[in-house]
Amino acid sequence: MSANLQALEDWAGALLVKLGPSERRRLTQTIARDLRRSQQQRIASQRNPDGSAYTPRKPRKLRSKAGRIRRKMFTKLRTARHLKLQSTAERIAIGFLGRTARLARIHQYGLRDRPGRRAAEVQYSQRELLGFSEGDLQRIRDQLLAHLA
Repeated sequence: MSANLQALEDWAGALLVKLGPSERRRLTQTIARDLRRSQQQRIASQRNPDGSAYTPRKPRKLRSKAGRIRRKMFTKLRTARHLKLQSTAERIAIGFLGRTARLARIHQYGLRDRPGRRAAEVQYSQRELLGFSEGDLQRIRDQLLAHLA
């Protein structure tokens, strides 16, 4: 994946040099918004960037109620309030900040953490919240070509 991203960066770098700073900033803002939207949709569909499904939650020993609504993982985490976006004429950054970043990092890399103060450590499954899919790279190429045309 990093080879594809490097190839895209090399290809786009030569084209972006010809644009002025204000045009580059406008372009990076549109690309960043679109990338954040695609990341939010991917998190909502519970998929890793490679297309595989997230590892399901472990079953909990709670009283079960008939017809209970089951919540998906990361419903609040994918909102614009938590999934921050920064774009300048030179770069785009999409990520989490503060306590949200800590939670996202644990799930992104499958680390160990304590779910509560006095709880035992738990090994979390790896669920890649942020990452580039092939569709994202193609979307970036298409937006760049559309802006230059």
